[in-house]
Amino acid sequence: MGMRERIIAILVNNKPGVLSRVSGVFGRLGYNIESLCVAETISPEVSRITSITNADSDFIEKVKKQLIRLVDVLDVVELVPGQSAQREMILIGINMDQHNRPEIIEGIGLFDCKIISMHNDYCIIQAAGSREEMGTIINFFNPFGVDKIARTGVVALQHKDSEF
Repeated sequence: MGMRERIIAILVNNKPGVLSRVSGVFGRLGYNIESLCVAETISPEVSRITSITNADSDFIEKVKKQLIRLVDVLDVVELVPGQSAQREMILIGINMDQHNRPEIIEGIGLFDCKIISMHNDYCIIQAAGSREEMGTIINFFNPFGVDKIARTGVVALQHKDSEF
């Protein structure tokens, strides 16, 4: 199988330096991390790292072997679409004027976004969904004057019937 987007979930001990060692494995194998999200799990001693990279099918086995050798890595799994829930959250800062304000408000409702902050000439909205949905939302608002974007990166969980 050729190159495609791969989502890797890694459970690690929540200790200083673990993220650096994990990300270093990707670099040593020659893969770029396109998205990275890290946070504690239910247990404050354990964190979940969700990483997205473009890779071929051999990558998963290579990265698993390298990561599992690291002392603080507890588990590594590829999260496959259809077998996992995946979401990304973005904040978008948009310049507004009296002409584009009604269309921006309409777009906020159309895409089920949330207004975080609104002033006469600027608003910040929040959106959450799949990466594809976030791309559509960004493309919709870009012509109106997107000033800034902050993205969380993808967070994902395997469905209950999985081992992870």
